[in-house]
Amino acid sequence: MRKSVIILIVVVLVGLYASLFVVQEGQRGIVLRFGKVLRDDDNKPLVYEPGLHFKVPFIEAVKNLDARIQTMDNQADRFVTKEKKDLIVDSYIKWRISDFSRYYLATGGGDVSQAEVLLKRKFSDRLRSEMGRLDVKEIVTDSRGRLTTDVRDALNTGSAGNDDEVQTPAADDAIASAAARVSRETKNEPAINPNSMAALGIQVVDVRIKQINLPAEVSDAIYNRMRAEREAVARSQRSQGQEEAEKLRAQADYQVTRTLAEAQREALITRGDGDAGAAKLFADAFSQDPDFYAFIRSLRAYETSFNNNQDVMVLSPDSDFFRYMKTPSNATR
Repeated sequence: MRKSVIILIVVVLVGLYASLFVVQEGQRGIVLRFGKVLRDDDNKPLVYEPGLHFKVPFIEAVKNLDARIQTMDNQADRFVTKEKKDLIVDSYIKWRISDFSRYYLATGGGDVSQAEVLLKRKFSDRLRSEMGRLDVKEIVTDSRGRLTTDVRDALNTGSAGNDDEVQTPAADDAIASAAARVSRETKNEPAINPNSMAALGIQVVDVRIKQINLPAEVSDAIYNRMRAEREAVARSQRSQGQEEAEKLRAQADYQVTRTLAEAQREALITRGDGDAGAAKLFADAFSQDPDFYAFIRSLRAYETSFNNNQDVMVLSPDSDFFRYMKTPSNATR
């Protein structure tokens, strides 16, 4: 008896544990019974908010959907502008689930990859069409914010049929097909544009362009042209610098030559003045006492001539050079 009670308690606890499920914060839960979705009176899937909930154990299963904002990075792609110029655009999208029941039905059970495929196709077509209406200057300057805002609004509201200037038929057909599947499985649904992401239960929160580049072949041509222009400017600046250097060098050489010539002229004038002064002094001294002047000149000549013991002079003994070396009697004779 006691063993049966313990087994019963264990079975009850296991059944109670299996009947409880928790939906985490940032998620929503959809319950499947034998693989089919539990629905409300309008045939829409029941969506469970975060918290503790009950389900039939071993019969029902829970499918959790992420309610947080998600980021979808788009691979850089080539776009053509109004000027028929190619641009490589790298972008990303922020999106979240706005209608969980519709999202679950439209994506075949909440398949994120299928939702992103449809969103990426719609976004790529819309961005391509919007960029085809603008030139490069408008895209890379002030219009980038307006461009992404227009693309985001267009994704959320969809095209307006023939009234919309930008048509994305391929993406619109895929989204309309998923929206039609939702309409067939539900009733009393509000009217939603079948070409908008709202038809899939998705809200696009933000669209951003991370980077805009030119194609490699265009970039290389532009860089080569810029390099050639810079090299031409460099050569022009270098030739102008060399011309200025030659001018400065010629002016400096002229100033040096002129300064040296003036210095040499001043030196010659000064030397001439000195020689004239010296000649005048000698002349004045000679005129005052010619004999004494001749005697002093002879002494200086003797001093200069007999500076070395090895000097040899061949002169006649009667030469006037030796007049002051003779005896006074011979000198006066």
